[in-house]
Amino acid sequence: MSDPLAAGIHALSACGLADGFAAVLGAHRFLYNDRIELPDLAQPLHRLAHDWRRQASGVWGLVVHDWSTLSYHAHTRKTDQAQLTNRKSKGYELAALLLVEGHAGHPIAPLEIRLRGARAVHSTRTPTPSPKSFRIDEVLASMQAVRDLGLEGPLVHVIDREADGLAHYRAWQAAGHHFLVRAKGGRVVRYQGVEVSLAVLAQRLTLRRCRDVTYKGRTAVQHVACAEVVLDRPAWRQRRAAGKRLVNQRVPGAPITLRLVVSRVCDPTGTTVAVWYLLTNVPVEVDTATVALWYYWRWRIESLFKLLKSAGLQVEAWQQQDSVALTKRLLVAAMACALVWRLERQETVEGATLRRLLVRLSGRQVARGRGFTAPALLAGLWSLLAMLEVLQEHSVEQLRRYRDLLLGATEEESG
Repeated sequence: MSDPLAAGIHALSACGLADGFAAVLGAHRFLYNDRIELPDLAQPLHRLAHDWRRQASGVWGLVVHDWSTLSYHAHTRKTDQAQLTNRKSKGYELAALLLVEGHAGHPIAPLEIRLRGARAVHSTRTPTPSPKSFRIDEVLASMQAVRDLGLEGPLVHVIDREADGLAHYRAWQAAGHHFLVRAKGGRVVRYQGVEVSLAVLAQRLTLRRCRDVTYKGRTAVQHVACAEVVLDRPAWRQRRAAGKRLVNQRVPGAPITLRLVVSRVCDPTGTTVAVWYLLTNVPVEVDTATVALWYYWRWRIESLFKLLKSAGLQVEAWQQQDSVALTKRLLVAAMACALVWRLERQETVEGATLRRLLVRLSGRQVARGRGFTAPALLAGLWSLLAMLEVLQEHSVEQLRRYRDLLLGATEEESG
């Protein structure tokens, strides 16, 4: 074994990452073992969450929910692909819950992975959801599953605008869950006894400068304001009629009081580039600026999907022929992402050694002075896993003989 590789493997223990790497390596070897169930493969991720909580007992944890589509247009052997956005669009729907540290926005680990195919949903959560269920309806069950993990300490579930539904707000609050959802500007609420839309109400509030942020790669400034609002209208919820057609059902319910946090992001010239209307039931002890920052950290789950898809592991090029095998490999990839996030934060000499090794194995170019990127670390880790799997079947001496054979063949051809 070469010196750089040996130094890199030694660095795993020195960095305190050996357990995480062992979990990734072990899960990688169980990819094609039918006796291993998805909840079993998720246990190392849950241990990472518990490890973080023991070290940060009082810090709020953000549980970010999101969905992404996986498309396999040229993979005709994947016969269980589901219909996605239209009749011509097929693939799988990937759902994930990502635990993010609420103070600095560091991603910790995915807590749940679900993949919906044409005939079934494969999930780390039990019981497994029905493939016919609406994905927003599954949020409450996912919240309960996170609670059942026993992560003592404050948690808030952060979800994008798709979750803006009054019936869901009432159900989540009744179950005792904290949530933070981006709402639509047209949602009507009652403010100081008068009905008004969120967009109109936001114009009446006084926004104050909060912090400098980065928006789509550019420097921007965030401004915030807040107000207490009441939601007392009946809710409307979509359901299937005769198995296909969607109908709206009227769902009455008691009024609930939430906090509206308006977050406006401006470029250096003062031009508004984004406005978020955030509804939350977190305690008032959590200030408005912190709530706005929590939603800003939601982009971490977009980074997870990017690592899995275009910037890291190229999941849409994987050759697994069914959604079960695909989900198992996604779980291994999720563990690898969690390991890479921990390695990114290592400031030791050993951590730097391991990062250099993984970048070298990745074969990727990194900008001068930057040293490493998460996609390069992830690609290098995946290469390392493949190398170690080869070493389980072949000795170093055998590999050297294969190298000599190849070099000899090359010399004969050139001669």
